[in-house]
Amino acid sequence: MASLVPASGLALDGGDPRADPKDVVAFSHTEKPVSTKNVSLEEYLHYASITRAEEKIANEKYRAAKGPVTWKSIIRGRFSRNPGGNDPQSSTAGQGYAVNGALEAEWKNASRAVRTAGWGSAFYLIATDVLGPSQTPWSFSQLGYGPGFVLYTVFGLLSGYSGLILWRLFIQLDSDRYPMRNYADVFHRIFGTGMKHFVNIAQAIQLIAVLGFLILLNGQGISQMAQGPEGSYAGICFVACLIIFTVAGFVIGQVRTLQKYSWLANFAVFINLLVVFIVMGVAAKYGPNYNAVVATFGPQWEAGPPIVTFAGTPPDGFATGGTGFVATVNGVNQALLCYGGAALFVFFLAEMRHPMDFWKSILCAQLLIYVIYIVFGMVVYHYHGQYTYAPAVQGVSDYRWQTALNVMNLVMGLISCGLFGNIGVKIVYIEVFEKLLHFPPMHTLKGRIWWAILSPAYWVLGFILAAAIPQFPLVSGLIGAIFGVGFTYILPALAALGFRVRRDAMLEEETARFDPATGTVHHRDAGIRRVMRGFMKRPVFNVAHLIYFLGSLVICGLGCYAAIIQLMGAFSSGVATSFTCASPV
Repeated sequence: MASLVPASGLALDGGDPRADPKDVVAFSHTEKPVSTKNVSLEEYLHYASITRAEEKIANEKYRAAKGPVTWKSIIRGRFSRNPGGNDPQSSTAGQGYAVNGALEAEWKNASRAVRTAGWGSAFYLIATDVLGPSQTPWSFSQLGYGPGFVLYTVFGLLSGYSGLILWRLFIQLDSDRYPMRNYADVFHRIFGTGMKHFVNIAQAIQLIAVLGFLILLNGQGISQMAQGPEGSYAGICFVACLIIFTVAGFVIGQVRTLQKYSWLANFAVFINLLVVFIVMGVAAKYGPNYNAVVATFGPQWEAGPPIVTFAGTPPDGFATGGTGFVATVNGVNQALLCYGGAALFVFFLAEMRHPMDFWKSILCAQLLIYVIYIVFGMVVYHYHGQYTYAPAVQGVSDYRWQTALNVMNLVMGLISCGLFGNIGVKIVYIEVFEKLLHFPPMHTLKGRIWWAILSPAYWVLGFILAAAIPQFPLVSGLIGAIFGVGFTYILPALAALGFRVRRDAMLEEETARFDPATGTVHHRDAGIRRVMRGFMKRPVFNVAHLIYFLGSLVICGLGCYAAIIQLMGAFSSGVATSFTCASPV
């Protein structure tokens, strides 16, 4: 979520399973030939245990054939034509349990065929997905060194734990017979169809917010480049800058073959790291961009005090995100946003040859991301102090470096928007319009007509959001409070609690009577009595997750409150104006 862009499909070894069937054959695998409408939790657990056992055997054969994983093999594998290689796991298809006819046997072979990624590939995907350091220095300027360090450490640990929760749930609920393909599948199997629809709709709203965020970010970059050094040129009307990027992103997003993006998109994480090092170097040599701070946060910053930094929370007048509590929470929002991205972990797991290794991917990726955030945030804050700006590249005062960094961001933004236009809108169409609202399948003639109508409408909604709220730090904070907290902390905690209660409520006599052939299971009781039995089997574990869930809800509420209060203040003071030619940078 930190990158705010769906990263799966950027570098997946087996292609993106959500793409159009004419783009990538694997898309058909999201449509399960075996209905999951009335499948019990016992049945999901039964087939998952069989699949994990088969994967273990297949992975041992694969490792013997390929040799140990090294950093050299990981990097080299990113750019090979067949990173997955010949997967011996496919030879195990059809073993382990009896399948009902040729269709199901064919499905199992197809399911195994798309699981080609190793843990090294998953590490790369997590880093691409989560790593988004552009707001980190501004967050430190609202929090101070000490609180910033503590919060980034705590949220890093908690986000990693949430990733491990999703990993464990995937391991216990995914199988070749009932494969998990998206985030909503987790909640469908634990809480039912209603919860699945809620998560899908929430992700659809998130995708609109992400699109608006990208349009605003890159529109600001175009506006900044058009103004010249120290605003020496007349520039371009800010709304026109947003329109330029919206049209460019929409056009690129119409390229239907995702494979054309993968090679370019593999460089996204390396460009991101390059930007980080350049910004730190430029920040050490040149002063902050006072013009951008004044344009975004008001004229009171025009003749402010000299650059200062604080070990603790900055006092009033030294934080651009507000005063007191509001400024602190807005800084917290950015930290939450930076670690968002767990909603895509299921997509990564669905492509892995041996999902049991995913913990290695999380550990390595989270450690890398954490170190970058801490170093980058503190270094830029040290040199820019209370004038630190978000995004960091637009807080650089030297016009030459500022332009070069904005160009890099535009390249990454266009790649991201191309991917977003190709995948993001399809997720919305398939998961919301097709499955929930019963629109025609996208590969039919009527489906393609609806796609042609809805795709530009989606981009228009993103443009309206960007033009209506031209306050990047506060918009990103609001998105972090709602979606970063929701998908990375609230929902994983709820899923862990719900799954453990349901599983621990099972009695030995019930599981012994489960019939895999018919899928029937006989529960001795139901309702609150069953829930309490499951909860009290592991009370410490369940109370901890309940606290995690409730605490995340509180953080979400406080984050929304602080961002909205500051946005209201920006609009009432005249600093922020919707659909205006005046640039916010």
